Amino acid sequence: MKINLEFDYEKYADKNNLWDLLGVNKEDCSDANTKVIYESDYAVTEDMEDAFPAQMDDLSRIHYLIRNLRVVTALEIGAGKSTLFIADAILQNKKEFGDFVEINLRKNNAFEVHSIETSESWASEVEKNMPNNLKDIHSMHVVQSRMDTFNSRICTTFDSFPNICPDFIYLDGPDQYAPHGDINGITTRHKDRMPMVSDILRIEHFLLPGTVILVDGRTANARFMKNNLQQDWEYEHYPEYDIHIFRNVESALGVYNQRELDFKFDT
Repeated sequence: MKINLEFDYEKYADKNNLWDLLGVNKEDCSDANTKVIYESDYAVTEDMEDAFPAQMDDLSRIHYLIRNLRVVTALEIGAGKSTLFIADAILQNKKEFGDFVEINLRKNNAFEVHSIETSESWASEVEKNMPNNLKDIHSMHVVQSRMDTFNSRICTTFDSFPNICPDFIYLDGPDQYAPHGDINGITTRHKDRMPMVSDILRIEHFLLPGTVILVDGRTANARFMKNNLQQDWEYEHYPEYDIHIFRNVESALGVYNQRELDFKFDT
């Protein structure tokens, strides 16, 4: 399933007015066609308060994927600038496909974006910067994360999770210092540890065939998921973009799921 991600990101951003979502001039952002590489310890700190700089290549790619895959319901783990881009792409999908989805598909959270965030202050900042035309389709869920186990493997788990059925999941949180507690002295709150979210594995049997998961960086977490997912998933690592993409390729569950698969992938 290797999705072709080799396109002109800057032209895509221009065509879709993505610079306006950030409220900045194009010249003030990184080149949308260039991957920004930071120092090894950048953002690996417990008391970092500044927002991560906008990376237009990543943000444009997220927007492109949601539009290209005709995503109807998005779940974002870790809110931020990406929230604006996910919500804008979902709104564009609603404008283009809303009538078809309402008539033909069984989607009770159609054209909604749900974000999970552990920081109350950061969640408020994201919501404050949300344009008015996107607020109606976005829901913020501020929840705690804790150290836990999955199949006897040490990992992290959120205390609660949105009760939705997303067809697109963007994994980019929480940071490694957010989870509380420890398991036999082991915690992710160490510079040499890495995030290890288990929640997607816990709800795997509720995710429909056709569901796509985009993991931003977090290669260790992506490998943890790959080794523990039990259904049939296509998986591709794109090291040049530092992302991982999973797609559930199980056979359709029934007529409505088949309609959704046809809508998304057979056009």
